[in-house]
Amino acid sequence: MKTQATLHRLFVACLLAAASAAAGAQDIATPAAAGAQRSTDALVAPAAANQQAHEIARGDPVRWYREDATSQQRWRSRQKEIGAALDEAKNACRQGPPPERANCLKAAQATWKEEMAAARAEAPVRAESQAR
Repeated sequence: MKTQATLHRLFVACLLAAASAAAGAQDIATPAAAGAQRSTDALVAPAAANQQAHEIARGDPVRWYREDATSQQRWRSRQKEIGAALDEAKNACRQGPPPERANCLKAAQATWKEEMAAARAEAPVRAESQAR
């Protein structure tokens, strides 16, 4: 169970790194600018950050240690993680310079599409569960 939670956290970190890399895919002229593209809590929507703070204060949620038993549960978790990475990438884009926002948002959306396609290829699910 603990291994599952660790893998889950690692996967989320990888998704966030990919989203951050996509958001920072523009020309980065200086090392300081590269550091500005890292994913932080500042990129999380205020409502989500507030919820996270409450959850952190209570300790690790039980759900982190409960393995997804069915392929449907695994698919929903994967969708949620990819969607959260997209939301953080969009927030990062909105904080960037206005001229670069459109390209940044397009890159974030393209990354989301690639991640979803990879998820579908890795763990095929029923067609009706993919439609949303």
